[in-house]
Amino acid sequence: MSQTIPGPDGQLRCRWSAAAPEFLHYHDTEWGFPVGDDQLLFEKLCLEGFQSGLSWRTILAKRENFRAAFHHFDFDRIARFTERDVARLLEDKGIVRHRGKIEAVINNAKRARELVQHEGSLVAYLWRYAPAAEELSSPQTRSTSATSIALSKDLKNRGWSFVGPTTVYAFMQAMGLINDHVEDCVIRPQVERARRGFRRPKH
Repeated sequence: MSQTIPGPDGQLRCRWSAAAPEFLHYHDTEWGFPVGDDQLLFEKLCLEGFQSGLSWRTILAKRENFRAAFHHFDFDRIARFTERDVARLLEDKGIVRHRGKIEAVINNAKRARELVQHEGSLVAYLWRYAPAAEELSSPQTRSTSATSIALSKDLKNRGWSFVGPTTVYAFMQAMGLINDHVEDCVIRPQVERARRGFRRPKH
């Protein structure tokens, strides 16, 4: 089966972009474009954790609800959440009501604050794991990589949870640390230009 499918404009795109109506816009405007904002990076790590065992369509449909429930993933605010906040979130029908995943976001917010204190920013830390060119061949043929395994291990050593290698790899795909659009996808060159123009922080 081909990895691409014609979009509404006749241009070829990654086949998964046609799997649900809301995927096309996400594929064309977000997935794979480099992100240099701590809050957005933290949000995506959290949402990938919530996706574990579920579909991305489920999470994408609830994304605005998640943002409202978690103060747009401001990890300084989330780090101060209490058991009352956990109880509130477990009653929120607009999100995935999974105690372990909710508590993981609160834990990871605390760990994110610590990481920023030591590393300067999440951006600086996470982009160190952008892989070398040889790891970028054959798009969408793997669910983990050497760098996603290394990043997952380091995050876990720092006390993060729900950050397994597969979750981390999906995060890297979405946030532009790799360009995993297939070779014939019309969006791939746009992402590659954006990645070339992205200035990675030095510290």
